[in-house]
Amino acid sequence: MNHADKNRTGELARNVAVALRFKHTQGRPEMPQVEKEVLASNYDRARGGNLHLANNARDTDLVHPGLYLRKALPDRVDVIERVIADGDRVGLLFRVTATHTGGFFGVPASGKRINVYEVAFLRFANGQLVEGWFMMDEAELLQQMGAKLPARPDGRIIAPPLPDQGEEVDAVIKCIEARGHLSPQDRNKIIAAASRSARAGGSRAPGHHHLRRGFQHLRDYCKARGTGAFDLDAAIADRHDKIEVLMAEGDEVWMRFSTGGTHRGELCGIAPTGRRVGVHVAAIMKFADGKVIESWIFADEFALLLQLGQPHILAA
Repeated sequence: MNHADKNRTGELARNVAVALRFKHTQGRPEMPQVEKEVLASNYDRARGGNLHLANNARDTDLVHPGLYLRKALPDRVDVIERVIADGDRVGLLFRVTATHTGGFFGVPASGKRINVYEVAFLRFANGQLVEGWFMMDEAELLQQMGAKLPARPDGRIIAPPLPDQGEEVDAVIKCIEARGHLSPQDRNKIIAAASRSARAGGSRAPGHHHLRRGFQHLRDYCKARGTGAFDLDAAIADRHDKIEVLMAEGDEVWMRFSTGGTHRGELCGIAPTGRRVGVHVAAIMKFADGKVIESWIFADEFALLLQLGQPHILAA
């Protein structure tokens, strides 16, 4: 487990300890008691990890995987890879590992091992969780299960709404700059925020390493199908980003933002639809001497495909 700061103290250390306790006891006998202790009475699960699969199954008889997915994934173990804390927030990057032995929002048991990423942005008050926001790689999950999105009895495709939160990049940068004496973490936040605008030039160090690129599955699909290079800016020429969460600790910055616009150009063989689209993206950046040396980016491309009416192409 990689901590952005292994020596954090005080409230940050307490919040991380609560977050990890919450994760490690899920599915264990002590879970109900731990939930009573760590979840505030007004806890808001703002986004579930399997948002799209759950929405697709809502108001149908498609089989639900149970609390914390344990009916479908009884041997589930979450392997936490990265942890960050900043202010009242904690970020977790982990892999959900399990054997798929039960119905999963309509996907029948496959008996296959799964190992997929999920990211969590958690918010705390007085040592308790007041908000949880989760996003799992549902496209990869379906691929590993060897399945497509289950068909609803009514034949509908349930696309997520466009993100409606976040701040403009320039406003975020101005707010940080207004603090005056900027810490190295503040400066890294400014660079990370600017990467979502025309001010992005020169933010990466020579030899910058992509651990994962945004829309990775669609990039792989374009390459495998020979549909040309993945070019989101050409497909969505009016693409616009807004920053929802910006955290920094040690030499890392974590950012959650939305990206969207109008689909007016071909994308991975999908003809222009003229539809408005918008999805969430999680980015983890590592800095050295004011430059980004490493990045890990996870975009909710399954949401994009649902919005474009093409939820099956990655499983085809």
